[in-house]
Amino acid sequence: MHPTLTFTLHTTTGATTQAVPIRRTIIAGWTARSRAAIEEHIAELKELGVAPPRKTPMFYRVAASRISQSDTLEAIGTASSGEVEFFILNVDGEIWVGAGSDHTDREAEAVGITLSKQLCDKPVARDLWRLDDLLAHWDRLELKAHATIAGERVLYQQGPVAAMLAPADLIEAFAKEDGGGGFGPGDLMMCGTLPAIGGVRPAARFDFELSDPVLERRITHGYDILELPVND
Repeated sequence: MHPTLTFTLHTTTGATTQAVPIRRTIIAGWTARSRAAIEEHIAELKELGVAPPRKTPMFYRVAASRISQSDTLEAIGTASSGEVEFFILNVDGEIWVGAGSDHTDREAEAVGITLSKQLCDKPVARDLWRLDDLLAHWDRLELKAHATIAGERVLYQQGPVAAMLAPADLIEAFAKEDGGGGFGPGDLMMCGTLPAIGGVRPAARFDFELSDPVLERRITHGYDILELPVND
């Protein structure tokens, strides 16, 4: 039984609400278009003890149930943090775009990225845009995140989706190594993130958005991080 989430699917002519079974969740990492940006991200995570990838992009699998639309997230200890990303979702053979956070346990990331990805839920917004409506101006879409740290809401990430590989390129790269038939119906892929302004660090709350300046619309979501005690 696949977990099911309800999304509002927006086109340029209207919107419908649909329950979508999530078959697989894929976390695409190291997806920057430029080598310099990849090296910057490698250096950023090296400060946290994370080993560089063996290739780029990398595709990590996590449980489909890790995708969440909740406004709260429970995390072990104080070492986790969010990452704003656009994601793509195959709904009945058509590709839709949304916004989410690849929330990750940073202590576990130093042990293994696959492990760290599995330990935290991945909050996503409830709205989706049809990819075909975005293709003519894709590179003008922008991602932004704010984090509430020590009681202060600060700009945490900001930049264009053009910093990451385009959806078609990610789908093609994933299909070349996937043993499950490629990016099919019910598959959801988080598509990479931007550098953290001021460095990767935990927060009490994480708010994120994907904006489209051409069609003048935004997808937004936010969540509080509830820290669970470590009693080892």
